[in-house]
Formats: sequence, C-alpha cells, structure tokens
Amino acid sequence: MRRKSEKDKKLADDARLLRAWRKWHGEQLEKALASMLGAVLARLMEELKDLRSARELVDFLAAQDWSAVDANTRFTALHEINNAITKLHQHENLTSIDDPLPGQPENAFRIVKRIFESFPSHAGKTTESVR
Repeated sequence: MRRKSEKDKKLADDARLLRAWRKWHGEQLEKALASMLGAVLARLMEELKDLRSARELVDFLAAQDWSAVDANTRFTALHEINNAITKLHQHENLTSIDDPLPGQPENAFRIVKRIFESFPSHAGKTTESVR
C-alpha cells in the first residue's frame, strides 16, 4: 500500500510541475508577443497554426531577421516550433522524434535550431543591458 501511495505522490508532483511549467511558458509567450519585437513572433505563431510543411517553416524562419530578437524569445519560439513539428509528424503518422544519424541530411528542427543559435545570446539586447 505504501509503495502505491509513493508512486501516486510522484505522479501528482510530476503533474503539478508540468502545470507550473506550462503556465510559466504561457506567460513567457505572452510577454514575448507583447514586446517591441512581438510582431516577428506573432507572424511565427500564425505560420505554426496551419503548418503543412517543415520546409515552408524553415524557409519562413530563414527569411526573418532574428538578430534583433533576444535569446529568451528565441527559446520560447523554438519550443512552439518543436510542438508544431511534433504535431505535424503525428498528423502524417511519422515518428515524433526523428533526429538524423551521422551522415544523413538534417531535419527541420535541427535546421531551425541552428538558425537560432547563429546569433549570440545577447542578440536583441541594447548595448547597456549586455554589459
């Protein structure tokens, strides 16, 4: 009986942590959308609503100027992109995670991540806030 209650406690705690994380991420997304550069993220969110092709997403992201967007906003966007690609894979009956093996072509998520990582973590901040 005790073992089951410990397992139930663990499950309840995990569920509580997941709810807290989702709430935090939602707040981060709202904050990013309300920021001065929220228009870039708003366009991305519109693109993700009706995502039909990972290639279209990569092309859309490559056409945006992410250098002015701060790292936290890029990480929020990356999370939303990951969710959208996962849903697209599920819709197409593909595996959710399909990282390529060495020597294989990169997948969309890794290409997107590389686009975002090409900017320094202080990109999008004023000179005073970087110091």
